[in-house]
Formats: sequence, C-alpha cells, structure tokens
Amino acid sequence: MKLSEVNINELSPMMKQYVEIKEKYKEELLFFRLGDFYELFFEDGEVASRELELTLTGKNAGLKERIPMCGVPFHSVNPYIEKLIQKGYKIAICEQLEDPKDTKGMVKRGVVEVISKGSIVNLESLNEHDNNYIASLLDLEYLYLLTYADISTGELKSLSISHDIDKVINEILHLNIKEVILEDNTNMKLINLLKSEYGIEISFSKEYLTHGYENILNSVSDVRVKQGIRHLLYYLVVKELKDLSHISKAEVVNRNNYLEMDIHTVRNLELIETLRLKERTYSLLWLLDKTKTAMGSRKLKSWLLNPLRDKELINERYNKIEILNNEFILKDELRDLLYEIYDLERLCAKVITGNLNGRDLLQIKNSLGVLPRVKDILKNLKFQYNLNTHEDIYNLLEKSIYENPPISIKEGFLIKEGYNKELDELKSIRSGGKDFILSFEAKIKNTTGLKNIKVGFNRVFGYYIEVSKSDAKKVSEDFGWERKQTLTNCERFISPELKEKESIILNAEEKIFELEYNLFCEIRDVIKKDILNLKETAEVISELDAISSLAVCADLYNLVRPTLNDEFKLEIIEGRHPVIEETLKVPYVPNDVIMDNTTDILLITGPNMSGKSTFMREAAIITIMAQMGSFVPAKKASLPIIDKIFTRIGASDDLVSGESTFMVEMKEARNAIFNATKNSLIIFDELGRGTATYDGISLAEAILEYIAKNIKCKTLFSTHYHELTSLDKEFTNIKNVHVLAKEEGNMITFLHKVEKGPADKSYGIHVARLAKMPEDLLLRAEEILNTYENKAKKNIKHDEKVQLAMDFDTQEEDKLRAKLKEYDPLHMTPMEAINALFVLKELEK
Repeated sequence: MKLSEVNINELSPMMKQYVEIKEKYKEELLFFRLGDFYELFFEDGEVASRELELTLTGKNAGLKERIPMCGVPFHSVNPYIEKLIQKGYKIAICEQLEDPKDTKGMVKRGVVEVISKGSIVNLESLNEHDNNYIASLLDLEYLYLLTYADISTGELKSLSISHDIDKVINEILHLNIKEVILEDNTNMKLINLLKSEYGIEISFSKEYLTHGYENILNSVSDVRVKQGIRHLLYYLVVKELKDLSHISKAEVVNRNNYLEMDIHTVRNLELIETLRLKERTYSLLWLLDKTKTAMGSRKLKSWLLNPLRDKELINERYNKIEILNNEFILKDELRDLLYEIYDLERLCAKVITGNLNGRDLLQIKNSLGVLPRVKDILKNLKFQYNLNTHEDIYNLLEKSIYENPPISIKEGFLIKEGYNKELDELKSIRSGGKDFILSFEAKIKNTTGLKNIKVGFNRVFGYYIEVSKSDAKKVSEDFGWERKQTLTNCERFISPELKEKESIILNAEEKIFELEYNLFCEIRDVIKKDILNLKETAEVISELDAISSLAVCADLYNLVRPTLNDEFKLEIIEGRHPVIEETLKVPYVPNDVIMDNTTDILLITGPNMSGKSTFMREAAIITIMAQMGSFVPAKKASLPIIDKIFTRIGASDDLVSGESTFMVEMKEARNAIFNATKNSLIIFDELGRGTATYDGISLAEAILEYIAKNIKCKTLFSTHYHELTSLDKEFTNIKNVHVLAKEEGNMITFLHKVEKGPADKSYGIHVARLAKMPEDLLLRAEEILNTYENKAKKNIKHDEKVQLAMDFDTQEEDKLRAKLKEYDPLHMTPMEAINALFVLKELEK
C-alpha cells in the first residue's frame, strides 16, 4: 500500500498527523516517535524493513486494511540510523514535543533534525581519524566556489577553484567530502562523476540563508564567499534544522600557501592508504601517526595532505620538534597528559547539537583536569601557545556530575549530592521512603503475627503486601487491607498507610528525574556560553599532539632536520623510504638524490624490481615530509620549496569510465605538463609503456624534451627505453642514473644502489626466473630474445647499407644538378647539345 493511494480523510487522527509531517519531508525516511519506538509507515516502512532486515508488520490506521509499518526501539536507534545513512538515505527525526502525561488528546509532534551523510555528529558513527565534510558547490561560470564544513568539529572553509570539472573532482576527493549540495541538476557530467563513480551523496537546494549567523558572514569580505556560506547554511540550518552556534568564523583557503598535490599523487605515494588494499596500515600516515588524541590525528592528516610553502612556518615546526626531543622528559609527560584528553572538538559539537549526555560531560571534565599541568609544560618548553585551562567549567562539572552517570539524561543518577538543595531533599525523601518500606514490613510481621509476608512493588498497582497462601486465610478485616491480586502461591494486598507513603516516594522519584534533567540542561547551557573558547583550546591541543607525534617519529626512525634552500637544489644524502624501511626484514639500502640548479631531470634506468620506483617515491615523500614540518629519513637533506607534485606511477585501467591504462597515463601526464611550474616536482614511472614500443619511445622522448626545454622543473623519469639515455648529449639539464644489479649466470641480484650513468641492459627474463616461472618457458624466452636481437643486428646492417646507397645516390644527384646548371640550351649548337647529353649520361652511370 502506497501513501499516495490513501484517502487521508479516512485515516485515524494520529495517522493524519503523520501524513501532514511526511508531506514536508518526502525525500527523507521519517522516524515517527510513538512511545518507546520510532515507527516508519507506508513506503518508508517497506524501505527500512528491507534495508535493516527487520520484520514488516501492519498497523490499524482507520482504513479497511492495515498499513505497512516497521519500528525500531528509541533507546537503540543510532545503529539503525547509521546503517541507513551509509546506504545513502536521509533521516528525519520526528519527536513528541509534549509529555504525554501532561497532554489531553493527541501529543504534538514535529521534526527536530534531519540527518544526512555529511551532517552526522554522533561520535560513535564517525571515523575519529577523519573529518566528515559536507559541501556547497556553486558554479559561478568563471570559477567554482566550494564551501565545506564539518559540523562535528565546527570547521567552515571556502575554496575557489578554476572552472575545470577535473579540478573540482580532485578537490572533493582530496578533502574526502561525504555530501555535495548543488543548486540544480543541470550539470549531469559532474553529478554522474560524483554520485556514480565516486559514491558521493548529492543533494539539491536553490535557497540561501537570509538572516542569522552574522558572525560567520562578517568574518569574510568577499561577497562570493558569503554567497557560498549562505547556500550551505540554508541547507544545514533551515532544511536539516542544525544549530551551528559552535562555528564562529569561516576560513578562506588559499591553495598558494600549500604544496599542491592531486588525488593521483596522494594515492600513488600511498600517503593515507595503500594502493593495493586501500587500508591505512602501511601508509605514510600510519607510520607518522603517533598521536594521543583523535583531534591530533586529524590535524596530522591535514598537515600531511597540505604541506606548507612558507619557510618560516616550516622552520617553526622544526624548532618545536628539536625542543621536544631535547626535553624528552617533558615530552613524555606531555604525551601522557594528552592521552587523558578526549575529542574536545566533537564534544563541543555535541554540546551545541543537544546530543550530549552525562558521560560526555565527564569526558569534558577529565580533559580539562589535565590542562593546568599541560600549561606548565608549555611554559617550561617556551612554546608560545595561549592555553585556557577553563577552571570554572572544570569546577562546575567536578561538583555536579556523578563519576559514573548513565547514558540517559532523563532517568536520574546524574547530579551529585550537595550540588542542589532541593534535589538533596527529594533524595532524602526517596531514601527515607525505602527505609520506611523495610520498617513497615517488619512492623506488620510483628502486629499481625504473619511470618511469610513481604512488601514488593510493580508498575501495575505500585507497592503491595504479599502473603503466602497458607497465611492468606489469617488476614483479618481489622487489618484494613484491600485484596488486589490472587496468584498461584500467594495473595497480594494494599493498605492505606502503604499507599500514602507510596505516593510520597513515587512523586519524589519523578521530581528527582525532572529536576536532575533541568539541572543537567543548565550545566550544558553554561558550557555553551564558553564553547568558542573550548574550541580554541581543542585547536591548541591538536597542534601539540601533532607536533609531539612528529617529534616521536624523528627519534624513533632516525630522522634529520632538513635545510630549506632558495637555489632550487634538491640534495638528499642517503635518503630512505620510511615505510619500506620500517617494514623490511633486511637492512635498507639508502640512496642519494643530487639535483643541483643545473640538473632538472634524472633519467633512471635499471631492471624491474631493482628499486627505481622506490627511489622516486622516497624523493617525493622526503619533500612532502619536509614541507609538512617533519624531519626526514636521510643522513642529510637540502631541499627547495616545491609548489606542486605530480606523479604517474604504476599501471591501472580506469574501469568505471572505460579508459585504458594508456589513456590514464596520458591524462595524468597532460595534467602534469599543463600545470607544473619550474618550482614543481614530477615523478614519471615508465611513461609510455601502455602502447606500442615505438609509440611509447616517441612520446616519452617528446615529453622529456618538452620538460627539459619549457618547464625545467625537477623531474624523476624511470624508463626501460634505453634509447632515451642519449638525451643527456643534447640537453645538459638531463642526467642519467641507473640502479645496480649483479648478474651471475642465469641469476640476478638487485643491489638497490643508484649510480651515475645509464644501465647497459634489461633483465626481464632474470626477473621472470626470480618469479619461479617454469624453466622450459624461460629457456624458450631466451631463444626468442636471441632471435629478435639477431634480427635487430641484421636490420641495423641492412639499414646501414641502404643508408650508404642513399647517401651515394644523393651525392651523384647533386653532381648531375650542378652540371645541368652549367648548360644553357637556348644558346647551344646541335653538336654542343649532343656532347652535353653524352656527358650527363656518363654522370648518371
């Protein structure tokens, strides 16, 4: 049964209320609160039943047949919501806005929040190492405006991008944005790329926020940026009913302040996940992340993906690493304290969004409790951080919140004794009432002489006196008891005295729950007023954690402080790939990368598996680590400030878009050639191998020549095309290097050492032998190889003969032409003409 097929006038009053609310939220699954359950009806119920694997039942709604219904418990709704969100659905939470006990007739209900993939704030469902961004994307025709926010941490940023879909896609993937809001659905190419190929949630909204959040809008001056902010805020504030008062300002991102890397570079260098398994383990981030807090982990990832281009800021981070490692006792104490700090950024968001509970407040208190000692350590280290210790909030939470509060904030046991006088009095009544029950039980045993008697409680008729079957006959009317229930082995009674005390006890319990909830809300509101200062504290802690993690890595992995030069020299002495070095079971072979200001291109030759790709990757990774403010894996390093890094490493088809390996190669190469400057770094690994040999050689040589002539940036280019090694004769800024390999009979040993000059041969069959190919297959391959090599030699000899003949013919033709120019047929006698013809015939022979 579909909702559109139903006659609304025939529905029950409650279902009419449901339909009225659902009309406003047609795109969302409506979680409709009924008592202790959220229920979904009609198509929503069918979808939830299928996606959550729950039983689809029916409900009487005033119609002849029952309507489809699916329900989930109120107290455990989060896992169900998270599962639906991950499947791409949006959820509208419809709550009871009145207490049913205080309401005559139907309870008022309304949607209090809409949840989508980019607007989750529940801590349990978020990856603590990653931001959860939602973005507005506006097409201003001459550029794209990307405004993105993480409402779980209170970040809001704006970025202008040139009018190029590929660059927009790159930024969205680079930021790992979960949901993008567009004005309309006209750009189908962009929508299909985002939604179909990359699984990013797409939403549409044409509206802009017209009032409110002036503090955010006033933090920027560009009217275009304000337009993007208004577009995003309307969606979050008006459509999704979010409170964003924990966001104080917007940051305009200037990409010129950071080393630029496209998504291919991030993936090829395995900065945040491995290429093969798409896992964090064995990525560079995995190696460097020794942080103690979730905030610090996110900050370190941001530093890694956005290395700096400001030498002063980079050197500031170097200085802090040196200080921390020199003051290693203070460093260790600082890191122990950081471990005690919870995710303050996301806790601040929970304070604002109303999802806070007692345990969250306890986490805030425990986090603030270590800040005074952290501040003392910063003073001793002479770090210029202004750290607020929030002693007022800490003292408030210390005297108010129990050490082990429940998750629910409406069932009491939140507030400590001594915090509120009225609450203490109510607790005394409750406690006294329970003592009364015990004394009342002892009293009636004495006065009645009944031994098998006890006082109990249930929700049906409250406190009761339970008497065994054998003693029930002894209950006299003089006792004044009223029989309430007969069971198999006992009788239950109530008495006026017991009912009077019950009223006092139960009223006290109910008042305690209500008062504790109100006090909790007051405490939350006090913290709300200081939320922006708390966010600043969280920012300081995240930076401290990230820099201390880099300090630990510098010590742990034997990293050195690099020197930043202005001569655009790239000199790495005994450089190492940090992840490979850490995971290898044998000693790592370090290598030098020497590119002075007269060398732009290193042409790298050598067999497969010899270490060419590792050599290139380590140069790029050392550059990135240096500019993120980290020490680097080398004996010594002097590096320029690189503005952009481009890579093409490995062979892979883009199966989704139907592009071949070679097309992907060419697109990535084009991206580098079009966008690289003389201050860039390019890594090309065996470019041109995806097509026919001569095509590949031609393109590779043309690309090398283009870079050498026009771009002149630092380039590492590995190849198996030995024909290219002669380019160093033509271009002085191209240098040959090769990876050593030791050949012993049919076997080869890779030395992984890079030396000057080109390699003399390839070792493809040797590598195949290492891969345990069948020996008869390898022998046949050697025969075929010898055949091709002999043919090549014959072709070379034949080509030489042909060339000599062509050269001779050309010389003779030149003599013939010269002789012809001596004759003037218009002034020759017949005899002179015959003689001239005879001479020409002789020359032609």
